[in-house]
Amino acid sequence: MTADRHGHLMSDTSAEALASYEQALDDLLFFRPRVAESAQAVLAAAPRSVMGQTLAAYLGVLGTEEKDAAAARDSFARFRSGLDTVGMTPRERMHLAAATAWLDGDMHGAGRILGDLTIAYPRDALALFAGHQHDFLTGDAARLRDRVGGALDAWDEDDPHHGPLLGMYAFGLEESGHYERAEEVGLAALARHPGDVWGIHSVVHTYEMRGRFTDGIRFLDARTDDWSRGSLLTVHNWWHYALYTLETGDTARVLEIYDAALHHDGSAGVAMELLDAAALLWRLYLAQDAQDAQDARSEQHAQHERHDQSARWARLADAWESRDDGPHYAFNDAHAVMAYVGSGRLAQAQRLVQDRERWVAAEPSGSNRTMTAEIGLPVCRALIAYGQHDYGAATDLLLPVRHSLHRFGGSHAQRDAIQRTLVEAAIRARRTELARTLLSERIQLRPVCPYNWSAKARLEERGGDPVRAAAARERATAQRQSG
Repeated sequence: MTADRHGHLMSDTSAEALASYEQALDDLLFFRPRVAESAQAVLAAAPRSVMGQTLAAYLGVLGTEEKDAAAARDSFARFRSGLDTVGMTPRERMHLAAATAWLDGDMHGAGRILGDLTIAYPRDALALFAGHQHDFLTGDAARLRDRVGGALDAWDEDDPHHGPLLGMYAFGLEESGHYERAEEVGLAALARHPGDVWGIHSVVHTYEMRGRFTDGIRFLDARTDDWSRGSLLTVHNWWHYALYTLETGDTARVLEIYDAALHHDGSAGVAMELLDAAALLWRLYLAQDAQDAQDARSEQHAQHERHDQSARWARLADAWESRDDGPHYAFNDAHAVMAYVGSGRLAQAQRLVQDRERWVAAEPSGSNRTMTAEIGLPVCRALIAYGQHDYGAATDLLLPVRHSLHRFGGSHAQRDAIQRTLVEAAIRARRTELARTLLSERIQLRPVCPYNWSAKARLEERGGDPVRAAAARERATAQRQSG
């Protein structure tokens, strides 16, 4: 048997395949697009390599692409058919079980096996990466932090992959609310590898959650060459840049970023990028809805802005519809519904919900079934209700799930689009005390957030308190100007 550079034995893996495997791991940890090519090189050199096959299986599910997962499931099933496990190592058997569970729809079961793998083999970079992404996709902040944190003690600081592990750990720290520590660890990762786009992404999240959006823009501007092109995370990091810019109130620049980086004619149309596009446009949709109800701009100007947005929504809805996705990942479904509602295609949004309802009724088990039934469908129904201006229904649908949204995946920053929808629905439904409570929660947690203060200003104006409204609006303006 050959062994990887950490001493893990690998059955049916030639020296040539091992070299390709090590390259694929490096590409995976640094989010290089060529990782798929590197993974295929492993199998070309050693078709029966267990680790090569499991790597390919994980790549099939990590992108949340239904068609990729189906192809990986078929390929992995052929590999397992007649497979003699006698010559496999215990570590390989565990990877085989984890990949099989995930491909069969048991994401949470796969996550538990990957956790056991990391305890037994803490220097297994593939288990750590797959587990870390699993925890992100299932919204498990504690595991996102501790899975990597629990393994770091086994890694030498001069190991070339210690840096990306720090970047992963920083993201887990951030999602768990340890923002200062997360920034410290993320910057330590970048001191080792400036082009670690996941490490950059982790630090960016810490600025987002603390309202340091001007610092975030400076940070990204200073590292433009390290993150803005050529990685699997390029679009997502541009999304973060756009969120910062949105907080400054520069909507024109936000739309420039959207058109140039998030969604355009050359976009790949993959789910992870489309949901970023939908989440950004949805924030603008909520803001436009609020603005139309609030100020006295000319109707001609308002109509021009709505038309401009309608064209973007239509292109994005076309992209989602062309995918013809089945029930695969509830978090994606919610963003597809945002696109359909934003483009005025309520019938398409309702058809998606009806399809998922039938599937939930027929499907006996599985992680995505639970995600869809408990979180995905209430969120999708609420988005549709909001698009129909039935703000009371939207409020009633989101209120029971607002503290459990993490269970269908994503980050705090991503899920905030849904939390903002609840705030806006409560304000428009004239649920004044609820809206006041929601905004108090947000302001106490994130006192520097122009959106929070502008929403509070609108609430106070609706409640007939112009003095408190003016004070809140002044806070929002000052924060936009100062960052």
